[in-house]
Amino acid sequence: MRILVVEDEKRIADFLTRGLQGAGYAVDAAPDGTTAIDFIHSTDYDLVILDLMLPDMDGLKVLERARSRKAGPPVLILSARGQVDDRVKGLEQGADDYLVKPFAFVELLARVRALLRRGQPAPEKLQVADLTVDCVRRKVSRAGETIDLAPKEFGILEYMMRNKGRPLSRTMIVEHVWDMDYDGLTNIVDVYIRHLRSKIDDRFQQKLIQTVRGIGYMVEVPDTPAAAPPEPAAERQV
Repeated sequence: MRILVVEDEKRIADFLTRGLQGAGYAVDAAPDGTTAIDFIHSTDYDLVILDLMLPDMDGLKVLERARSRKAGPPVLILSARGQVDDRVKGLEQGADDYLVKPFAFVELLARVRALLRRGQPAPEKLQVADLTVDCVRRKVSRAGETIDLAPKEFGILEYMMRNKGRPLSRTMIVEHVWDMDYDGLTNIVDVYIRHLRSKIDDRFQQKLIQTVRGIGYMVEVPDTPAAAPPEPAAERQV
């Protein structure tokens, strides 16, 4: 998912960019309203984080231009204007959420995730290749064979299946499944991935749980290597 950060103070913009990238999002940054509008009109963003006090225009004008698109992205206002009137005005003019500076990044990240979830119905059944996860009955099967998973194993697999093809960092997995901060030391994710692989992949030729070097893990059907061309028949000796 791609997020646009509209913030003229470089220190804050860099902080937001690094934090959101660390959470697995692609991030663009615009230092002023004109650049932000150009970005919004040329790129399909999943979310815009918008400061109101920009050097060239009021952030509400950027909000207005974002809302002029037929399918505009959700907008989270991030501003030092913390009066009730400011918050009400921002929300009334089309913002989806409003967070006052100074802020805790964990709260901002929670609001980002909540906005990105809106309007995206969660399917009851997830499938990748012959692996099926029934999210309502909390049942897993592969090639028609039932697989018993512990609650945390199921939580990790469901999260990976909902994000199939997307690399998920250990931090993202821990925060989603355990609802706690990842301290960078624990190997709890690696332990659970080994458990999952022993149940999901080990007995099958096609491995679905992939390691993404330097990032973490993802569920994806691996590319099938092209079959080698047949060797030419030996020429008949005359």
